[in-house]
Parts: sequence; structure tokens; C-alpha cells
Amino acid sequence: MLNVVLVEPEIPNNTGNIGRLCVGTQSRLHLIHPFGFVINDKNLKRSGLDYWKHLDWFEYPSVEDWIKTVPDPSRVFLFTSNTTQSYLSAEFQEGDWLVFGKESVGLSAQVLAAFSNHVKIPSSPLIRSYNIANAVAFALGEGLRQLATPEK
Repeated sequence: MLNVVLVEPEIPNNTGNIGRLCVGTQSRLHLIHPFGFVINDKNLKRSGLDYWKHLDWFEYPSVEDWIKTVPDPSRVFLFTSNTTQSYLSAEFQEGDWLVFGKESVGLSAQVLAAFSNHVKIPSSPLIRSYNIANAVAFALGEGLRQLATPEK
């Protein structure tokens, strides 16, 4: 299982889509307040459809509260456009934490300073970033590919 962390998510449709993705990939979702929406928002439910009831998720009042639950900080991967290290060169393990910042500004300096594994999703210079739901899909896809047991 992989852990997806959304720090201060702002857009309910993105969070709903990511929740649905976590159900489909058997990943755990961690949401850190403040949110830009109410968790029972109709858009969140619409994007997550009826899968939300199957989602393994936790919410935290602050980044500090979430950090206290991380058993091994070396297994936290911060997704940011402010690095040259590609997520494709990371070696993911069961239980790793894939962390994404809020849609408007990404991860804060506080979060970036708390962990050393900063990775990015390579992209064309024509865009600043990917939609967060797409970025999470990229990251989970690569993590699951690496963790897959070879077929016998």
C-alpha cells in the first residue's frame, strides 16, 4: 500500500478524483487541513462517486499533526516543481508517502524543509504543472509498477 497525502487541498473535484484513484489502487489517502471545501461537499461526492465509502482515509488538523504519524521520514516523497530530481528515479517501497501541495501554490517552505526527498514529474516547458489528480495518478502508477510482483 502507498500513502497519498494532500496538504491543504482546495478543489473538491480533484480530491474526489484522487479518493476514487486511491480506492482503485488500494492506497490510503491522508488529508491535511485547512481544506478549500467541506468534506461532504456535493462536488467531492460527485467526483468520488459512491467509492468514497470504501476509501481508507485520515484527516489531520495540521502538517505538524501528520508529521507525527510518519514512522520513517526517509520514505516521504514530496512532489514539487522546484527540484531537478525526477520521480522516475525514486525507488518506491510499500508504505511510502507521496505528498502533494495545494493546487494554487504547491507545498509550503515548511513542508519542503521537513523532508529531503523532493521529486518532480518531468513536463514540457510549456506548462507550470499538471493537475493534481493527474500528478497523483502518475505517481501511484509508477509506485505500483515498481511494487508489482512479477507474474509467474
